[in-house]
Amino acid sequence: MRNGSLARLSRRVMLMLARGVLRQVDDTGRLQLLQGTFLKGETRAGLERMQQYGMTSHPHPGAELVSLFLGGNRDHGLVIAVDDRRYRLKGLAQGEVALYDDQGQRVHLTRDGIVIDGVGKPVSFVNVPTVTMDGDLEVAGQVSDAKGTMQEMRDTYNDHDHAENDSGGPTDKPNQSMT
Repeated sequence: MRNGSLARLSRRVMLMLARGVLRQVDDTGRLQLLQGTFLKGETRAGLERMQQYGMTSHPHPGAELVSLFLGGNRDHGLVIAVDDRRYRLKGLAQGEVALYDDQGQRVHLTRDGIVIDGVGKPVSFVNVPTVTMDGDLEVAGQVSDAKGTMQEMRDTYNDHDHAENDSGGPTDKPNQSMT
């Protein structure tokens, strides 16, 4: 191999992988299309982002990315990783896993159990005909359904009476209250 050929090959190998900064995201297609800026101000648009099956995210501009350019051809890049050190959770124990966002919401598989942190936002189960648990349920706040809160149900039970069968007058309040 001549010196010129070796130099061209070396240059193509060096151009195959690049680290950059995310500038824009188009999340409307079957694959996200990203725009990134690389070394020496090189900007590339139309970079297809490959994500793990079943997982997706819409990163913020300023996140860091790694792009692969097959054969060193910079015209068609594939983004193979995006990370954002501004929002990454820190201090996980070895073996722990977390799903998180830029607002602090997270699902954290800790060594002691699963922690869901909604940072004061509601957590909704939608289109779920049945929720099944095989353990106890502890609730620190109110429990409610379409008819009212659990406390309202207790108050109604504790205050209710019936017409007596014989005399027609109301019965006494229940002799055991629901607490």
